Amino acid sequence: MKKTKKFLLGTALAGALVASAGLGTYSWFTSETQAQGDMENGTLQINNGSDIETPIFSGKKFTPSQLQYGNWITLSNSGDLNTHLKATYSHSVDKASLEEYEVGYIAMKYTTAPDEDIYEDAKIQLANLFEGTTNERPLSAAEPESVEVVSGILKGEQAKAMMDTAGTSGEFVMGEGGEGDPFWSLNEGQYIDVMIGIKLGEHAGNEYQGAKYGATFKVNAKQTDDGAQYEND
Repeated sequence: MKKTKKFLLGTALAGALVASAGLGTYSWFTSETQAQGDMENGTLQINNGSDIETPIFSGKKFTPSQLQYGNWITLSNSGDLNTHLKATYSHSVDKASLEEYEVGYIAMKYTTAPDEDIYEDAKIQLANLFEGTTNERPLSAAEPESVEVVSGILKGEQAKAMMDTAGTSGEFVMGEGGEGDPFWSLNEGQYIDVMIGIKLGEHAGNEYQGAKYGATFKVNAKQTDDGAQYEND
């Protein structure tokens, strides 16, 4: 009798083990899918994010009626996004007043650099601004169609309006890119060369002797998207 009970108990345990093992053997149909993506941000960068090493201009022994040509300053869109530019010129003199200083500029925008004679012609046009010509006009018949040109001058009452109350410092915006000023919008791979000229008026008196004139040409860039702002706005 004892042997029979043990046998039955052993059979029951064996059946339980078989039933337990069978619970994990069932399979169900399954399927899955997935998608992946990567996004890389664009780069908005002017002149590789570095300051321009070329001085705007330099000179000594400046006297009344003289015109000082500046150096060509190059702006390049070194990023991969189109951008609007805000070009600002600020200047000051350590004695006397800015009233006798005239500031003119000429700027050329291009993708392929123009020939040297175009740059020489630009200097002539810059000089003509100080002789009373202020209208924008083409450089010459030889100017490539791919070169855009703008020019301007700050003098007289307009210059006075841009000065502080002491008349020793001032600032003006040469251009601000956008629909109203498309020249100062720089696409990827484009360049703008700017030359600034300074003239000390022929009526500058002895109070201008030994005076030191200094200036800063600053360019800010922003996205072309609606609502984009310059960093300090």
